[in-house]
Amino acid sequence: MSQFLRQGYSGAQIGLHWVIALLVLFQLIFGESMGAVDRAIARGETPDATDQFLAGAHYWVGIAILVLVALRVLMRVVQGAPEPVGSGLQLKAAKIIHAVFYLLLIAVPVTGLLAVYVNEEIGEVHEIGKPLFIAVIVLHALGALFHHFKLKDDTLRRMFVPR
Repeated sequence: MSQFLRQGYSGAQIGLHWVIALLVLFQLIFGESMGAVDRAIARGETPDATDQFLAGAHYWVGIAILVLVALRVLMRVVQGAPEPVGSGLQLKAAKIIHAVFYLLLIAVPVTGLLAVYVNEEIGEVHEIGKPLFIAVIVLHALGALFHHFKLKDDTLRRMFVPR
């Protein structure tokens, strides 16, 4: 993807990684409020104020994720990225997990927007993102911990310390 490789990630790349991670975590924890608002409206009830606030936040945080991921991809193209550590199956798994992450980080907000503006039934596709995100996050974290504790390489460290 990038034209050159780096020894590590820049501070901006690391910052974007963790901001996006925190925003995704927020979405996973509080995203259910969007459905609660929709169900209350469908029943002719006034949605709970907290659910309304969190549903609005879910919408805007989703847009923020989409914008920040675009920025992150642009930074990766311009600044480059370090070569993944490992070989064979490990390298393939890392590439697949990262590809799925980027796919989810784009597809989930887009399907959310399509559910709001085009057809609410697309929301069912959007909701599939939650268990997929959880699975990919777990695999990603386990891979980072495997590198750190078993392989004792700097894969995990380079997501905290800019180079």
